[in-house]
Amino acid sequence: MQLNTPMKAHVLTILASASMSLMVSAEQKRPNILFLFSDDHALKSISAYGGPLKDIAPTPYIDSIAEEGAIFENSFCGNSICGPSRASILTGKHSHKNGFMRNTGKGFDQSQWTVAKALKGAGYTTAVIGKWHLHTNPVAFDYWEVLPGQGSYYNPDFIQMDGSKKKFQGYVTDITTDKAIKWLDGRDKDKPFF
Repeated sequence: MQLNTPMKAHVLTILASASMSLMVSAEQKRPNILFLFSDDHALKSISAYGGPLKDIAPTPYIDSIAEEGAIFENSFCGNSICGPSRASILTGKHSHKNGFMRNTGKGFDQSQWTVAKALKGAGYTTAVIGKWHLHTNPVAFDYWEVLPGQGSYYNPDFIQMDGSKKKFQGYVTDITTDKAIKWLDGRDKDKPFF
């Protein structure tokens, strides 16, 4: 991984942080890990990477995250489809190995190792809020509220931890952000989070 000092981080630094946090000794304070996963953000659409759209469609909030972290200049996408990309990130395996190769078909096999299981086992409080798209309910998360399938952009339903669906009024990104902030504010502050 090469770091570009003036434009240091992209959201995917979380994976590196997750790996490093598992190596931190018990006496040291473990870092919190906030993993933001957004759809349809190619390198050209994030101005921190300096692509041809940087002046036409700047992304100042994403760029501010980049300035305090790392930019991945030599990274690859194991699968660019919604659910399969999430399964790859959770397991660290390509789709043909984790068994979730397309958005249709059987659900994600949650019996395999996931970063959420590892971090929960290491004492982290875990949560997932927003798009899941894996045809199963999240496992190894202390808290979750996810969209059914692709979800709706406006007035979306969210699947609650008890399996019920609840409709919320507004734009899905705003609702997801509000839910995440509420969870962060109400979590156990004595434990690190993922």
